[in-house]
Amino acid sequence: MEMAKSESWEWVKAVAVALILAVVIRYFFFAPIVVDGQSMMPTLEHNDRMIVNKIGYNISEPDRFDIIVFHAPQNKDYIKRVIGLPGDQIRYEEDMLYINDEPVEEPYLEDYKQEADQMPFTGDFTLSEVTGYDSVPEGHVFVLGDNRQHSKDSRHIGVIPYDEVVGKANFVFWPVQEVRLVD
Repeated sequence: MEMAKSESWEWVKAVAVALILAVVIRYFFFAPIVVDGQSMMPTLEHNDRMIVNKIGYNISEPDRFDIIVFHAPQNKDYIKRVIGLPGDQIRYEEDMLYINDEPVEEPYLEDYKQEADQMPFTGDFTLSEVTGYDSVPEGHVFVLGDNRQHSKDSRHIGVIPYDEVVGKANFVFWPVQEVRLVD
């Protein structure tokens, strides 16, 4: 009888440790997210399931062109691409991105631009016109959705503070036939 009690107790401890580990991993390291909407097409599709990598985002800043998840207005999480880093001057002119007055290619948009119904794919703007800042402030990023004509992003909600960034999203795990890393 004593041996059965001991074995049961070991199972309870093992399950408790597994649950604690699962919570710690989900809260501090990785979390699932569902893409809601078409703002990141063609890179990400509506209802894609992704893993958000939280490692390092609590202590460092995102890199240019990372796809990140962040807390947005209305208690919602958004997924967008980092375009501008602190100190960057951003503008779009004749469908070309300029960062600090240098043209920057966006190869992830090329196929979608060719299929777009309207041109220009990304309308002209300056950072100052859409955010009121001449350059991206320290501790913030400027983000855009890849589907520029149908995206609520920094042009509408402003620059994103680092402390609102949840993590980097670069692995689609569902649907199974679409499992892939994204850039």
